Formats: sequence, structure tokens, C-alpha cells
Amino acid sequence: MYAIIFMDGIYYNVREEGRVVKKVVYVVIGVNLDGEKDVLGLYVDGSESAKYWMSVLSHLKNRGVEDILIASIDGLKGFEQAIQAVYPKTEIQRCIIHQIRSTLKYVSHKNKKEFANDLKTVYKAIDEKTGYENLQKIKEKWGDHFYACFKSWEDNWTHLSTFFQYDDEIRKIMYTTNVIESLNRQYRKYTKTKTIFPNDDSLIKMMYLATMKITKKWTSRYHNWNSIISKLTILYEERLEPYLNNN
Repeated sequence: MYAIIFMDGIYYNVREEGRVVKKVVYVVIGVNLDGEKDVLGLYVDGSESAKYWMSVLSHLKNRGVEDILIASIDGLKGFEQAIQAVYPKTEIQRCIIHQIRSTLKYVSHKNKKEFANDLKTVYKAIDEKTGYENLQKIKEKWGDHFYACFKSWEDNWTHLSTFFQYDDEIRKIMYTTNVIESLNRQYRKYTKTKTIFPNDDSLIKMMYLATMKITKKWTSRYHNWNSIISKLTILYEERLEPYLNNN
């Protein structure tokens, strides 16, 4: 049982059949019931897709990951359905930071700062109702100029707003995939001397060795974890009880 998992991909150049192609390494970080995080898996494929993510999740399940409370993901199309196919009870949170970055691509440079400040009233709202009402207010203000921005927020609101179900301590952990982006930056440091990998095996070997070095420093658990797990236990008592008793 994992309280939270984070999933994202990182791209590398790999030589394949005499040419250089982009390959994605699928990375999964899990936070266990003791509040400790670990890399659960590294998988290489040609490009990031929901279909392959479903095979990654199926592999994790076959390895013994029986249940996941919350999954924090980016905005890849079909990602939510892939998770629900393997872990139907898992709550899904689309990364708010990814969403903001995607949104600001549509906004002119002179308006970005003001627009970004307005967006804070959405994801920093006290509850989902207020957040959605604030989104509509911003839409009224900016919609004529940046309509495409709001369509994405409204179409994906179900999974963008999941974190509103929880209190601030849990929200801070789950509403963004920054933890895995931080890991990817560290991977870049370890692999910066390799612009092209000769094959998939050499890529996954270097990623594995880097993971072993990086995770050795992950010695502390999340801040205020006792409080967080107590709140999760209230919300998910039946699902958590067998695992907490085993601990």
C-alpha cells in the first residue's frame, strides 16, 4: 500500500538501428505509510503514452503494490483512465504546476504576471466551490483574449480539483509532481556527460546507478507525517487498517 505515488517521464537520446531516437524513461516515486519516499520503478519506451503507463502500473501491481490512495500525474491524455483501469479506487490529481505552465503559454508576456496572480485565487482557494467560482471570475476578466486557457481548466477540473478534498498538509504534497521533477534534475546531473546512449540497457543501467546514489540521501520522511497519516486513516479507514495493523 502506498499513500501517494508520483509519475512522470524524462527523455534521452538513444542509438537504435543506426539512428538516434528519443526515448522516455518512465519514473515512479512512491510514498509509503511511514512517510518515506522511494523510486518504485524505471521503464524505457519510445515515447510517453497512457497505454504504456498502464503496463507500468500493471507491472507494479504484479510486483505487489496492492493499493494506492492518491496518484499525482501530469496532463498526458488518457493517463487518468490508465490508472483507473489498474487501480480503480485511486484518487487522481493532475499537477497544478504543469497546468499553470501549459496555461501561460497562451498568455502574452505583458499579461503573464497579472494572469498568474489571478490563477492563484483558483488553486489556493479554501475549497473546490470557491476555486471554481474564482476560475469563472477570471474567465470573465480574460476570456475574450485567452479562451483556450480556460477550456483546459474546465475540461480537466475533475482531476485538477481533487486536492481540495484534503487539508493543507496533504494538499502541499499531492497537488504538484515537483518531487519527481526534482529527481529528474538530479538524473540530468548524473547523465550530463552522455549525450547519446548506445542502447536501452546502457540508459537504464546509468539511471539505476544514479537512483541508488540519489535515494541514499532520502533518509527523512515527510514533515508532520504522523498528522498526515492520521487524517488519511480517517478518510480511508477500511483500506488502510490492514496495512497499518501489519506495521
